[in-house]
Amino acid sequence: MKGVILAGGLGTRLYPLTKITNKHLLPIYDRPMIYYPIEALVNAGITDIMIVTGGKKSGDFLSLLGNGGDFGLKHLNYTYQKGEGGIAEALGLCEHWAASDDICVILGDNIIEHNIAKAVRDFRQQERGAKIMLKEVHDPERFGVAELKGDKVVAIEEKPKQPTSNLAVIGIYPYDNRVFEVIKTLEPSDRGELEITDVNNWYIRDGSMTYQTLAGWWTDAGTFDSMLRAASLVAKGGANHPEARS
Repeated sequence: MKGVILAGGLGTRLYPLTKITNKHLLPIYDRPMIYYPIEALVNAGITDIMIVTGGKKSGDFLSLLGNGGDFGLKHLNYTYQKGEGGIAEALGLCEHWAASDDICVILGDNIIEHNIAKAVRDFRQQERGAKIMLKEVHDPERFGVAELKGDKVVAIEEKPKQPTSNLAVIGIYPYDNRVFEVIKTLEPSDRGELEITDVNNWYIRDGSMTYQTLAGWWTDAGTFDSMLRAASLVAKGGANHPEARS
């Protein structure tokens, strides 16, 4: 399995900080934001990693990370997304590199207390399909929200005004290699982007979507409030603890 970290976008919700740098290079407590998703993948045993960047300062990723030696890696891969085409479009840029392998996608502003090792192991036992990670949140209208029936995910609604649950789909997605063909079938949303929720709903219709609820805390870091929360949580107890939890 290969890992993909999506770290593009303009980060407009964090202006003026992002006028001079990519959001994912901003600090979360004592480390740059991008360190946390890299560590999450490495802790899950994934060491072949692609970082999708964007914006005017994308070269700073190479200056900061090099080939990933600080994480015990021998090599890091980079590619560039022009504009704001959406998460699914960014993932599609990795098709040639991924070849026939399964992938685990993580959004570059996701920070977790524990790790995803068990979720990755469980996904590898699936013959095909995808897996989403869920977490109870107090503001589900900010996220894609999962509707469950029994042990099945039956739908995901993006940023619903009246959420059917408080289970947010956090930005960690293992997929089989069919994901790249799925992306090619998507039409842009009203925002003009290719939506990852549409990818996930395709796998739900296919009957091959599973889910796992994340233990411990999780936060994104895409707003000033969530950045502050992330820094506070990391300062209190760290992140990406290596214990095998899901």
